Amino acid sequence: MKIRSVILSFLLVLFSSVFAFAGDLTVAVAANVQYTFEELQAEFQKETGINIKPVIGSSGKFTTQIENGAPFDVFLSADMSYPQTLEKEGLTYNSPKTYGYGTLVLWSMTGVDLSKGIEAVADPSVRKVAIASPNTAPYGRQAVNALKHYNLYGQVQKKFVYGESIAQASQFISSKAADVGFTAKSVVLAANMKDQGKWIEVDRDAYDAIAQGGVILKHAQKENLQEAQKFFDFLFSKEAQEIFEKYGYVLP
Repeated sequence: MKIRSVILSFLLVLFSSVFAFAGDLTVAVAANVQYTFEELQAEFQKETGINIKPVIGSSGKFTTQIENGAPFDVFLSADMSYPQTLEKEGLTYNSPKTYGYGTLVLWSMTGVDLSKGIEAVADPSVRKVAIASPNTAPYGRQAVNALKHYNLYGQVQKKFVYGESIAQASQFISSKAADVGFTAKSVVLAANMKDQGKWIEVDRDAYDAIAQGGVILKHAQKENLQEAQKFFDFLFSKEAQEIFEKYGYVLP
């Protein structure tokens, strides 16, 4: 009987945990927004009491997952093209809206001389350059565009170390697995990254504007539509926009 009682107690705890998270708002968050999102989440929860369960990854992979039925309520993309594609496919509840424009930076923890600007990546002493996959990560795609703008792409392509998202590319840089690399300004301004290494902004004229957008997904209609709408509206509030600006985003 004692064993049976222990098992029943365990099951009750397990089921309680499951139901405790059942009403949480699940948000797919582009990796460059990860640190910004921590503050957004805290502020939103303080204002509304609504819990958010974030999932961090690359925008391209999230889009594929959503197309295949992933149970996300809201999608914060690093590129407007992804939520716009989902809207065309009938997978969104509302139309995507730009919450900010991302800034591309070149970052090094190994003492690479960045006074030369982006041309530093072509220096013979630089053997590995971290970059997020251009196929799934908008910042990787724009890093390629910037290198092509300066006629450097052909010289440095063989040095690339690819991360599946900006988070992994940033990890390569911060761990010194790469000599230098491209990441988002929001990453280098994060509390746990601030003042580490050296970084410079890449000239905005060298790459396409990184318009980042949010959208409520059809899945939210099942049980979290009201919470999803509150969070979506919050993204464009004065409080949220100040947080985005703090992390280097240019406001729309």
